[in-house]
Amino acid sequence: MRLHEARKDLYRRLAKEQGYKSRAAFKLIEANERYHFIDEGDTVVDFGAAPGGWLQVAARIVEPSGKAVGVDLHEIHLKERNAVAVAMDVNDEKVVARVLSIIGRKADVVLSDLAPSVSGVWELDQTIQVDLTLRVLALCESLLKQGGSAFLKLFEGERSPEVRTEMKRRFKTVHAVKPAASRSASSELYYYCAGWHGVGNAVEGQPRSEARLTASSTSA
Repeated sequence: MRLHEARKDLYRRLAKEQGYKSRAAFKLIEANERYHFIDEGDTVVDFGAAPGGWLQVAARIVEPSGKAVGVDLHEIHLKERNAVAVAMDVNDEKVVARVLSIIGRKADVVLSDLAPSVSGVWELDQTIQVDLTLRVLALCESLLKQGGSAFLKLFEGERSPEVRTEMKRRFKTVHAVKPAASRSASSELYYYCAGWHGVGNAVEGQPRSEARLTASSTSA
């Protein structure tokens, strides 16, 4: 068995043993153990939350007094009492109001594992995924507290520098992360961003691509 196949099998087995919805849970666990951006009592918003692995991780960390809200096109059913799932499009103009009504204040952390339903055309898939990540950065202007943190997925490609520039405009610190649970051949990279200060832009309009049709996590 090749190394990446062994890792894939390992994290799937661990996810099953520990009750996580997907092996992607271990990507967030590893990143948080390294950077400590989610803590007990925090409020966390997770975009592209289905099937629920990250939402479970966040809910378990923030208990008993914190709250984790997951947003995805697909319904998510979890047992964790600190988790709330919202079936909603990330591009819906009402998404900010809906999330804020649940958490009651601005979030300490915003997560995004958003990815399109893969078309097989890399240029299209990467463009849509980039626009989804840019949308989350725009939503942070209304959702993320000053000094807050984010952990965001990005498909690396031609438009990656555009996204990194926008991250650096809004956060004091930006670090690229390749979790061990990620497939070695995958183009996905994650970014830990800390020290949110934003750029003061209101959320308006839509991303350039037709991301609203495919805005859902494809975590496995």
